[in-house]
Amino acid sequence: MGTVIFWIIFWIVIAVLAFCPLYFIFLFIVGLFVDMNKEYEHDSKFYRFLLTNSTAVAAKLIRIRVKVTGRELLPKDTRYLLVCNHRSKFDPILTWYAFGKEQLSFISKPENFKVPVYGRIIHRCLFMAIDRENPRNAMKTVNRAADLLKRGEVNVAVYPEGRRNYDEGLLPFHGAMFKIAQKANVPIVVMTAKGTYEIQKNFPLHRSHVELDVLGVLSAEEIKGMKTTAIGERVAGIMNKNL
Repeated sequence: MGTVIFWIIFWIVIAVLAFCPLYFIFLFIVGLFVDMNKEYEHDSKFYRFLLTNSTAVAAKLIRIRVKVTGRELLPKDTRYLLVCNHRSKFDPILTWYAFGKEQLSFISKPENFKVPVYGRIIHRCLFMAIDRENPRNAMKTVNRAADLLKRGEVNVAVYPEGRRNYDEGLLPFHGAMFKIAQKANVPIVVMTAKGTYEIQKNFPLHRSHVELDVLGVLSAEEIKGMKTTAIGERVAGIMNKNL
């Protein structure tokens, strides 16, 4: 019996090792059909499936377990702006994996769109680059995100801290991110991510445990007349109670 189990495991390992390079080649080929100079107006079910599915494979290979709480708080009858703290480069990756059915499109730094294969896939899934050095260009991204929300194309996810925070607590928020929800007249979903910072320290010897906690929702009516600084204070207060 032991010999049989050994050979089953052996061939499973061989199959995985053979499958992964072929799968990556396939992703590379389909990525070539994405025009990086085109501003797509509609989400692609095909590329969205590839994005979520390939991330699920990677999460299993790296041995990451993701626990989601508060999923029931997500709005069912409207699009929304998801805001979260930012601890690691794994934050968006594991969020779009865990919330695959939510059609999340992230606002991200331009460098991420130059990542081989995945830069093209996220572009086709309506992810948006933001120019943090040029306020006028950044506002164009804010307006595009608001337009996608108003048209019901996707839900938009942002990290209002603007960059990864390697220390405890939260960095100051960029208020322009909250303008997206106000312009689109949609609610803000507040979430925290915990455990993502430790992934690169745990791999490959240890399993990583990540928690994504949906904490609450600020309604569109509630934030409509608020200053973005006040919205940021509300969001930070909710997040800090869970961090």
